[in-house]
Amino acid sequence: MVGTGTREAQVMDLLHEVKDPEVPVLDIVELGIVRGVELADGEVVVRLTPTYSGCPAMQVIEEQVVETLGRHGFDRVTVKRVFNPAWTTDWIAEPAKEKLRAYGIAPPGRAAEVELVTLGRPTRSIRCPFCGSADTTLESQFGSTACKALHVCRSCRQPFEHFKPI
Repeated sequence: MVGTGTREAQVMDLLHEVKDPEVPVLDIVELGIVRGVELADGEVVVRLTPTYSGCPAMQVIEEQVVETLGRHGFDRVTVKRVFNPAWTTDWIAEPAKEKLRAYGIAPPGRAAEVELVTLGRPTRSIRCPFCGSADTTLESQFGSTACKALHVCRSCRQPFEHFKPI
């Protein structure tokens, strides 16, 4: 007989198939938004914490969770959004941050290192994910999504996004 803990681990493994639609190089487990999985009475409950409360990708992610688990024989799936504690980029594991860098997105630093928001530009430079140079400039506080900022490397002249630490 397969124990509940083993089935929960199986579900967690399956959730690696669900990619973040905004950052498809990462799955939702690597991104750190899967807060837990429970199995009871033939139902799977997946708890997810959005990267921020207005994240437009959450609906797509939730649909993909239900679809993915359904393909693997889990017919009763409920996705619950959990807002406390709030998600932080510190929940992204180091190997996932390396995937971001390889994909061309500068990974976030530690949330504790975030500068206070001021009217001026941030003083800390972000390393270019392409050439590694710290000689970069912030072009826009917002990139393709609200959780990323747009930078340009002065060394290799490559534009790149930075996943903001929160």
